[in-house]
Amino acid sequence: MTIGEYQSLAAEVLAGKEKIAVLQSRLREVEDKREAGRVFNEVKKELEEREARKEKGAATPINDVTLPAAKRDKGHKHPISQAMEEIERIFAQIGFVRVRHPELDTDYFAFESLNMPPTHPARDEWETFFVDNPDAPEQKNLVLTPHTTNGDVREMLRLKSQPPVRMINIGRCYRRQQDATHTQMFHQFDGLVIDKDINITHLKGVLDHFAREFYGPDVRSRIRPFHFQFTEPSFEIDFSCHLCHGTGKIGETKCRFCKSGWHEVGGAGMIHPNVLRAGGIDPDVYSGLAFGWGIERTYTLKSGLNIDDIRQFYTNNLDFLGQF
Repeated sequence: MTIGEYQSLAAEVLAGKEKIAVLQSRLREVEDKREAGRVFNEVKKELEEREARKEKGAATPINDVTLPAAKRDKGHKHPISQAMEEIERIFAQIGFVRVRHPELDTDYFAFESLNMPPTHPARDEWETFFVDNPDAPEQKNLVLTPHTTNGDVREMLRLKSQPPVRMINIGRCYRRQQDATHTQMFHQFDGLVIDKDINITHLKGVLDHFAREFYGPDVRSRIRPFHFQFTEPSFEIDFSCHLCHGTGKIGETKCRFCKSGWHEVGGAGMIHPNVLRAGGIDPDVYSGLAFGWGIERTYTLKSGLNIDDIRQFYTNNLDFLGQF
């Protein structure tokens, strides 16, 4: 047998038409034994590699191309953005219009127009960031707004001091605090209503509406006397706990989440006459209510979230953010 004939037989073995045992038995008939041995070894190696690939393929699950394709990961809105949209929707139901006012503002709108003159000690509570502008040194007393209340007088002036006013201002705020319940940048919403004969019962009705819509139909609000320089009278706002339904107990055990049946969320009150005057509105004719608090804290009190550190919202941890 010539080497050419042997190579033809080798091709038939690789094509599955002959067995390798036949190729081995004919090896001794070839005149060029050295070349024939090389051909035999190549064929044997190729067949062994084919068998190994076949065994590996059997151990690997077969992809069923008829199944629907796996869904690709896609982004979604940040949980705080979702909360902001929900808050806007809730207040729109009762006629509030969302507005935006500056996050970098003058000391006048952040403090002085809100009944806090330059030397007033109430300013110390806000832990404010003051901003220098070297490109415009004439712009003095700029601050990163410590609260969205800076929009209250601005809104009165925007409407040319002509009530009624019914606005919800949602924006970023800044204070020099950083711990599990505070971040140096956070979000607030601030509500403002001005008209004739506005009183505390209107304020309580607005708060109850928000509590039911945001936390559930069984949640109630309560107000406690407090002091804010820009409202008189002023109140702290509490919402009843969604876990113990305001009782302070789950069975015979004290509620570990609220401990008292209520959660403090923010502040509210009737607009101080000096603030109305700063907005060009006569406090002898009109009255108003205002309220506001942080969105991060408001959101973390929702049932089932169990978030004990609001800084997690701003860590860019996709495992955390992907849960919302």
